Amino acid sequence: MQSYFQRTTSAAPLATFRIAFGLLIFAGVIRFWAKGWIHDLYVAPKHFFPFYGFEFIVPPGEFSYLLFAICGLSALFVALGFFYRVSIVTLFASFTYIELIDKSTYLNHYYFVSMMCLLLIFLPAHRSFSLDAYRTRTHGDIFQWQLDSVKLLVCLVYFFAGLAKVNSEWLLHAQPLRIWLPAKNDLPLIGFIFNKTWTAYAFSWAGCLYDLTIPFLLLYSPTRVFAYGAVVIFHVLTAMLFPIGMFPYIMIVTALIFFSPKVHEKILFPIRRLLQWRQNASASIRATKPTQNYAVIALLSLFFAFQLITPFRYLAYPGELFWTEEGYRFSWRVMLMEKAGNAQFIVKDRTGRQVVAENSQFLTPLQEKMMATQPDMILTYAHMLRDHYSKHGFDSPEVYVDSYVVLNGRLGKPLIDPSTNLAREKDSFSHKSWILPFDNDIKGF
Repeated sequence: MQSYFQRTTSAAPLATFRIAFGLLIFAGVIRFWAKGWIHDLYVAPKHFFPFYGFEFIVPPGEFSYLLFAICGLSALFVALGFFYRVSIVTLFASFTYIELIDKSTYLNHYYFVSMMCLLLIFLPAHRSFSLDAYRTRTHGDIFQWQLDSVKLLVCLVYFFAGLAKVNSEWLLHAQPLRIWLPAKNDLPLIGFIFNKTWTAYAFSWAGCLYDLTIPFLLLYSPTRVFAYGAVVIFHVLTAMLFPIGMFPYIMIVTALIFFSPKVHEKILFPIRRLLQWRQNASASIRATKPTQNYAVIALLSLFFAFQLITPFRYLAYPGELFWTEEGYRFSWRVMLMEKAGNAQFIVKDRTGRQVVAENSQFLTPLQEKMMATQPDMILTYAHMLRDHYSKHGFDSPEVYVDSYVVLNGRLGKPLIDPSTNLAREKDSFSHKSWILPFDNDIKGF
């Protein structure tokens, strides 16, 4: 262990990753802006669904554009390695703030970006091939563990995503791919195969095996090139079939981190040549040795302990995970289920007044869709209705819901106990006893 933590290596792989990662986030911000999603998701909604414990996150309204501008600019500065430490902290803070505004927009790859930004705060990704290195006329190696920490996070994401697929729905019933793939039968040349049941099973098993094995194949040098080809094919196909934004491209460039420093030196040769060309004839770039920081090692140990434990927190809750979704988020469970539902809310008060809430008056279509199948969002919305009708003449309003949810093509079932007054229930990390049980057991992780 002592020998490992003293081992050094070229900073080129980390520099390649920093450049590609920053540019992709920058492109993602531009894409969000161009498609009008900033307005639709963060300005137009009347209400938001904060994450439990982060209720202090205030939606910035029209200032959302400024927040996205800060996020995009900091991502660009990270890619350039320009005032890197300030830029990566700003990128982590701004991106994570955006992510925490509303549960409705939660995606696993947003969480991945936040965690990677947090990790990069503690890594010298600007040590070479950066404007900071050019400005200070220095460059140098990094410790091997600093490079390996990025690899470890990527491996954990893949492995937990694969482990989550080891369940009866995914492997034995090919769900939800049996529902999703036929919708892509209009693709040219290959579309017809998506109507076949065997295609869903083949994709399900291949996806599980891919996630479970790809980290090890990337780590092993004889299989690395073939594994990277599989990464490109897998994620390009995923991008074609499913609307999951920048995530496939982020994972494609992230997998480059597993290649040797020599490969990255070749990739970065144009940057090296440019910086040397602009260098003063009398100036020389000074090489420096990395300085060990055991406090950072301790912090990253805690970081990875959290990453290892969090995906298993669902074991602390009773009931079927896909039904209750208690412990579902932040655990690398990617595209594992198809849920659709309908929730009708009834607000009553002591005087006998009663009204059926019109969800579209309070929520956007996306919010209403996501809320109808997720118990914690149903509770948050019930509290919104309680507070709204309290201001409009209702005396101690009670809120009840009739909710029906379809999971992976099954018949719809009630999700929430209709006799529970949700206005009095409080959100917490405890099990929500008012979630009705799911009769069909799903076996696996």
